[in-house]
Amino acid sequence: MTVESLGARTEVPPGPGGPDGPVRFAVLGDSFSEGVGDRVDGAWRGWAPLLADGLPADGLPAEGLSSAGPAPGARRTVLLNLAVGGALSRDVDEDQRPRAVAFRPHLASVVVGVNDTLRRTFDIGLLADRLDRVLTDLDAAGAVLLTACLPDPGRMLGLPPPLSRPLARRQRSVNAVVHALSDRYDAVHLHLADDAWTENRALWSADRLHPGERGHRAVAAGFHGLLATRGLAHGTPPAREPAQPPPTRTEALLWLATAGTGWVLRRSRDLLPQLLLLAGAELRHWADGTGTEPLDARADAALAAALTATMGR
Repeated sequence: MTVESLGARTEVPPGPGGPDGPVRFAVLGDSFSEGVGDRVDGAWRGWAPLLADGLPADGLPAEGLSSAGPAPGARRTVLLNLAVGGALSRDVDEDQRPRAVAFRPHLASVVVGVNDTLRRTFDIGLLADRLDRVLTDLDAAGAVLLTACLPDPGRMLGLPPPLSRPLARRQRSVNAVVHALSDRYDAVHLHLADDAWTENRALWSADRLHPGERGHRAVAAGFHGLLATRGLAHGTPPAREPAQPPPTRTEALLWLATAGTGWVLRRSRDLLPQLLLLAGAELRHWADGTGTEPLDARADAALAAALTATMGR
């Protein structure tokens, strides 16, 4: 596997499309796909390179990924990782999408939306429109699409109900849009929002928001298994067991006290004021006896309108 680009820092020319050319894998999204939580030799690795290593075996037929099985002649995977920590759906649409399409990928992953839920400007209609545009263009370019839905950050952080409920409501809407668009484009979809993921702390890093090495390996193995079921992955599946020892409790606490604190402070400028506003709305509805029903109904109506507008095109 060859990494031609990491993050959004290096320009990569389109690779050859012939039978002996590389399999091109474009990765779009945020810190989840950037590899945060899986540090190797001082840099983030993550699930995408692990998956890329397991795509071709002795090679794939012409035009990249195919269910016809390996063909003679070794091929490699060229990975273009455009994912950047903190990216919003707008960033993926405006910045990452054009570069990914120009790369002419055989395979493209799009995982984004959690950061949108943390912003005051969250709009499920705009998010659905952006994701649809990204997937439309990559699908038209001939890429096999990978998507995933994710757990809500409030649950992962163990926030109290007035703070966690608004984030859960938003993330459920994001996941519903991702599910609908995944069906529309026949994407290879990995469901990461169920209890098997959220309650297994061994999969998560010290910040409780990003997978650790074991988690990234599980994501890579999950995607590899789904691709193999379609006959689109012929290499060795990614190993699920970590190659490095997990961080000790002391190391985890040190990370939280240094780099982790910086991350929290940067995010707090956007997150805390918004969370306080959302929590205030939750508490007001509980105080007047209406509970969460009005807020749930408002979110459901916004989601229905977003799906109608997006899927009706």
